[in-house]
Amino acid sequence: MTELLKNREGKKKALKALLLRIHNGEDVNELKEEFRAVLSGISPLEIPLIEQELVKEGISAKDIAKMCDLHVELFREAVAGTEELEEKDLPDGHPLKTLYLENKEIMKDSEMLNLYARTLATTKDERMKAEILGVLEEIVNNLRKVGFTHYNREEMLTFPYIERRGLTAIATVLWTKHDEIRFMIKRLAELLRKRNEMPWEEFVEKFKTKAGEAAFALSDMVFRENNIYYPTLKALLSDGEWKAIRLQEDEIGYYKVNPPAWDPGVEPLHPWEIDPELSFEELLSLPREVQEALKGQPLEFDKSQLKREGDIDLGTGYVNLEELKAIFEALPVDVTFIDKDDRVRFFSPGERIFDRTLSVLGRPVQLCHPPKSVHIVNKILKAFKEGRKSEATFWLRLGEKYVYIKYVPLFDRDGNYIGTLEMTMDIEPYKKIEGEKRLLDWRE
Repeated sequence: MTELLKNREGKKKALKALLLRIHNGEDVNELKEEFRAVLSGISPLEIPLIEQELVKEGISAKDIAKMCDLHVELFREAVAGTEELEEKDLPDGHPLKTLYLENKEIMKDSEMLNLYARTLATTKDERMKAEILGVLEEIVNNLRKVGFTHYNREEMLTFPYIERRGLTAIATVLWTKHDEIRFMIKRLAELLRKRNEMPWEEFVEKFKTKAGEAAFALSDMVFRENNIYYPTLKALLSDGEWKAIRLQEDEIGYYKVNPPAWDPGVEPLHPWEIDPELSFEELLSLPREVQEALKGQPLEFDKSQLKREGDIDLGTGYVNLEELKAIFEALPVDVTFIDKDDRVRFFSPGERIFDRTLSVLGRPVQLCHPPKSVHIVNKILKAFKEGRKSEATFWLRLGEKYVYIKYVPLFDRDGNYIGTLEMTMDIEPYKKIEGEKRLLDWRE
């Protein structure tokens, strides 16, 4: 084996022999030590080149993908420090373990992106080009989900806890890097869509370059998270905080993992409920890089109180009565609430499509409509009360307005019908909207 590793051809033969054994059914994990011996004699810069040659010689992309998985694992063992131990210390379903597991998948996919982009640039066979392009489209489409799931959960669920403790710079830097990566992946998807609009050589060279940049950025982010951000979270967040995060994770989603339920047996603790001050011991438990960044910068703990005296608890936040009225006035929709006894209980101020006066309050909703349409009102309410329908929609022209009307039934926590909400909106201005508007166009 030692002699074989003295040149690239020998290294390629060694890898090819191992890949053929995978192809013939041997378990990649049982070959781990042999792969370690081969890969340890190969520069990381050589591996993509060797993999490209193996693709051209007919080695299955799936088998090479298995080798990439193992290569990433060995790379992480050698470079990533202690995060493997950190991950093993955590129970299944713990949000931090989920983040570590997702990063394994991100590392694999970023390496595959780089490999296939480089292979595409050297492939002459048309059938092979089409196959590689299909794989690249799948990889890029998958990686776009990193921003919607992995990064989004960090930004929405973990950043508030460290921001509360005054570590806003960490969140700002990571979010900026996340957005850079999102843009890189989006640009790759656009390049793939527009590949027929430019010469092939120009496309593959541009794609190879951009894919390499994206793969590096993704890998760099994994390293930052595993070695700096996640140890920071582990040092600072309690089980109650992690439970609150776990209760909200499913709403956002995950990247290629499906974590089980996890309950540490404590009450969930939201960012506004924690004591934000850091003790000296907590500061010392932070990663060295974080401690260095904090030197000479006094932390500004966020001690603001969310719930004030007189606030109304709406389940997803707290507002006082004046704020609630102002919110309804600002909504671009006309809202009317009919209670379980079919009587008008409330209508919103502000936006107005149909006439509403205080005199309608307490009035049976059937008497608020022309006699010829009362049977339709009753049909809708009956279906809602019986649970047979979840909405009723209409749209019509009223002069220059294009009016959209939607009725939905409302239920309490026990599933009992408590009324119907009518929402009315002039959608004519929105029908004219095209393209995107991402920048503020105010003129000072």
